[in-house]
Amino acid sequence: MPRPINILFVSPEAHPFAKTGGLGDVSGALPHALKELGHDVRVMLPKYRCVEQAKRLIQPTGLKVSVPIGAETQHGELHVGRLNRSVPIYFVDHPGYFDRDGLYGNGEGEFPDNAERFMFFSRAVLEACKTLDFKPDIIHCNDWQTGLVPCYLKNGYGQDPFFAHTRSVFAIHNLGYQGNFHERYLPMAHLPWSLFTLEGLEFYGQFSFLKAGLVYADALTTVSKTYSKEILTPENGFQMDGVLRHHQEKLFGILNGADYGEWDPQTDRHIKTRYSPKSLKGKQECKKSLARKFSLKLTDQTPVVCMVTRLSPQKGIDLIIENFPRLMHLKAALVILGVGDDTYETFFNDQDRHYRGQFRYVPGFDEKLAHQIIAGSDILLMPSLYEPCGLTQMYALRYGTVPVVHQVGGLADTIKAFQAGSHQGTGFLFKSPEGKTLLDTLGKVLDTYRKKRSWRKLMINGMQQNFSWEKAAKHYERLYRKTLVI
Repeated sequence: MPRPINILFVSPEAHPFAKTGGLGDVSGALPHALKELGHDVRVMLPKYRCVEQAKRLIQPTGLKVSVPIGAETQHGELHVGRLNRSVPIYFVDHPGYFDRDGLYGNGEGEFPDNAERFMFFSRAVLEACKTLDFKPDIIHCNDWQTGLVPCYLKNGYGQDPFFAHTRSVFAIHNLGYQGNFHERYLPMAHLPWSLFTLEGLEFYGQFSFLKAGLVYADALTTVSKTYSKEILTPENGFQMDGVLRHHQEKLFGILNGADYGEWDPQTDRHIKTRYSPKSLKGKQECKKSLARKFSLKLTDQTPVVCMVTRLSPQKGIDLIIENFPRLMHLKAALVILGVGDDTYETFFNDQDRHYRGQFRYVPGFDEKLAHQIIAGSDILLMPSLYEPCGLTQMYALRYGTVPVVHQVGGLADTIKAFQAGSHQGTGFLFKSPEGKTLLDTLGKVLDTYRKKRSWRKLMINGMQQNFSWEKAAKHYERLYRKTLVI
């Protein structure tokens, strides 16, 4: 029987300690699924201010790490807690870098010292391994904030006997976020100028943390098979497509999973009434509760459409805004929960006042309310221009909330088009992000909604889908073993 793998999972966020989006959910669930397969898994995260606000037990270890940053040496301290009560999670504490509101920025934009913050974190991760005397077989890095870890492993730490058998996997959760900085940060990171080349860290004259991960990791993953193909094209590669095609042989698409311990209407502590595919009455109670909460004026024939999303161009928000009056002419109510671009928030706040009874916008993000909105809605709308994986549509399926999605990335991999004649499929897909296509698709959705037998079958089809993290973890396990042979 193969021996267990020592895995260090490095991420800039992990639910419930720190989260801005899907990466937080992934990092909060995948390590536990890997541990359930018998591996020794540890997680490492910066100790942001919000980590303390998560109200989970975190204790100082008394262990220190020191990292050279430019001409100075920065010192951090390790704290430890538990993820899902089983996985040790270590936090790198440096108040000057991480004790502030926000993970990567605030209302004024990205933090100007992000390059310095995450070069410190990346190198502190490797120093922490030595301090803890934990020799990882695999260091699984996530997004640009950890991109320097594989680079340091190949340049400097690769000569350290402690890491002689360590390999790295770099996960791309969203290629649109790259961590590109001025070249002056290269000597601050204590990396040689010989690496600042087209084949190395240079990206259009900038020092790219994302490219560092792409070039120097032993294996690359992204969060769905379709997205792994899309990013090889100029249309979806964010100018990294050439780099990715060059390293295509080590790129793998592994679909994210859904945490059914958190997202299941049969056990959900946040919703009005629990329910299951065998008894859907509770979903109607959730819908009535949502209607009361937001003063929605509904008839028996009025579906509730929801969006639980970041308000950013990627999520197709412009498509919603450009067609908003026509959406309001449909015989449906719309609820949006989200935070992001100030222009989008202002628009939806204005529409909230104008369309009371049919439309409600809730600014910000509230985990409990997200559960209640998805459980109480009939339809989830995800018009993303691109979507590496998406988790919300997986949650919606489990709650009998029918997804209507743009046919891209992980949305294309998780939603099967509903066929009215055979009652096969789990949702509705539209191929082009245009107003007419979206409205025509929603028209078909509403026609199906009025056919109660078809709609019930569609709901149950979705609720019976299984996107568990156990399946994803087994794919990662195989990739780790393949990487360790190389």
